[in-house]
Amino acid sequence: MARINLLYVTVLALFVVGLGVWTTPAFADDAATFKAKCAMCHGADGKGSAVGQKMGAHDFTSADVQKMSDAELTDVITKGKNKMPSYAGKLQEADIKGLVGYIRQLGKGK
Repeated sequence: MARINLLYVTVLALFVVGLGVWTTPAFADDAATFKAKCAMCHGADGKGSAVGQKMGAHDFTSADVQKMSDAELTDVITKGKNKMPSYAGKLQEADIKGLVGYIRQLGKGK
């Protein structure tokens, strides 16, 4: 009986550690991409830097941005809009998808 419990605990521990290894680096990569490509205008918290606010950068925590579909956000990042530049050819599709997820997380952290 003790061996079975130890086996379950070991499997559960490996699962939790594995889950952390698989999810944390991707989120860290998304945060690094956001910092490198977006934070200058949108601010580290997504609410807009001083420069970005003067240029009309959207607040990623706002209801207007958060109600946009993932496809709409992807389109804006890829093609650009108004003063925001296009990131087509500058970011991989996976990076853009990661940024959309990161923007969703910023909306939850109001």
